This record gives sequence, C-alpha cells and structure tokens, in this order.
Amino acid sequence: MKKIVSAVLLLWGIGIHAVESTVPQEKMKMSRGDVKIIEATENIRYLSQKIAKEYLFFYTYPENRRIKEELYTTLKDLSSNLQTISAVTKDADTNNLLEFLAYSKEEILNILKKEPTNEQAILMLDYSETLLEGADSIGRTYAYSFSKEEEMLVASKNVSYLLERIMKYYMALYHGYNTQNNRLNLYRSVTKLRDYLVKLNDYVYPEKIEKTRQKINFVWQRDRRILDKLDQYFIPILLSDSVVFLEKKIDILARYHSQNL
Repeated sequence: MKKIVSAVLLLWGIGIHAVESTVPQEKMKMSRGDVKIIEATENIRYLSQKIAKEYLFFYTYPENRRIKEELYTTLKDLSSNLQTISAVTKDADTNNLLEFLAYSKEEILNILKKEPTNEQAILMLDYSETLLEGADSIGRTYAYSFSKEEEMLVASKNVSYLLERIMKYYMALYHGYNTQNNRLNLYRSVTKLRDYLVKLNDYVYPEKIEKTRQKINFVWQRDRRILDKLDQYFIPILLSDSVVFLEKKIDILARYHSQNL
C-alpha cells in the first residue's frame, strides 16, 4: 500500500520529506485558517511516528492494555487533526491528499482491531510514513516565512517529533526489521535532533526556562549513549520513560515560544 500511495504522491510532484519540518517560504499574509492547517500538519507529523512506536510496544507487550488504550487515543487525535484541515482547506490537492490519509487512518484502525503480528507491525510502519509524507506535503502548500519565535517553536516541536521517530526505529530494529533504511532513518533522526537542540541552546532563555533546557541536554546525552549501544542491549521501557520526560520538558520550551508570538 505504501508503494501505491507514494507513487501517487510522486505523480503529483510531491517529494518525500523524511525528518525535517516544512521549509518556510515567502507567501501572502496568512489567514487564521492557514495557521490552523500548519498547526494540524505539525501535529500529524508527530502522531504519525507516535502511533507506530506505540504499536511496536503493543506488539512487544501485548498483555499491556494501557498501551492499546493509548493507541486508540493517538488515533483519535490523528483523526481530529485531519478533520481540522478538512474543515478549513479549499485547496483541491490538499483535499485529495486528505482522502489518502483518511484511508490510511482507517487501515490503522483495522490493524488495531486485530491481534498484533509481525505482518501488522510492518504495515503500521508503512502507514506511519505515508501519514508523514502527506502531512509534509500539505505543510509545504501553506508554508510561509517564520518569525524568530515561530522558528524556535517549530524547533521545539521537531525535537518531540524526532524523539518519537527515534523510538519507532529503535523498536523496529529490536523486532528484526533491521533494514539499512530503518537504521539509516534512526541515525538521521538522531543527527537532526542534535541540530535542533543546537538551535535551542543558542537561544537566550530566562533563568527558569534555562534550567529546563539544561535538564533536556543532560537527559538527551544519556539517551544518546544508549542509542550508540543499541546493538549491545535493549531497554525499551527505560528509554521510553526517558523520552516521555524529555517531551514534557520540551513542551515547556514550546509553550514559552508560543506565548511570545
């Protein structure tokens, strides 16, 4: 299915945008509706990785009902953001893309209704990339030149997105999906996350926020060492808990920049 959808996207002239957020471009004055679409696409990018990561955890620990409940919550959030775009956009290509993304969402729902299997896990990885490609494509349609605070907000959002993407591929490699592409995507995500952290570290924060940033740097350096040894040992629960902690701290930075817009 991923090959079919990717082929259609390619025919529309839409390239794959693997780990970087929409590149700002010059554009006419943005409407509130356009801003809502951009916010929704950022959310979909994050959720596309989160739902695949959660499914791989469910595949690993099928007796854990809480993980399955989280999967349905993530799918509900995904549906809500797709509906947000649908309610606002008047762009024909965007509406066409939404049809494909809605189909992917329904297929994910069908996967969740079944017992987790190797085949279903591979399909989930494919659908997560389809959702990501579609969100990136829609985002480019509505891109514009960001202000400094908007750039920092996007940087913080991308750190959370990349943390989910890293965990997705960490779990994929553990389950034997040790393809060159999966391993490369993990390392590229780690590198890109580092670049965004450099951007956040160059920003002058007030003292309270600065302490939060220092915690982020400390925890990430520890997690980075774990990822460097992913072929030696596997500690998904500990690493996942650490990612949850990091995302909570990153959200503090995101809220700070959002308030400064």
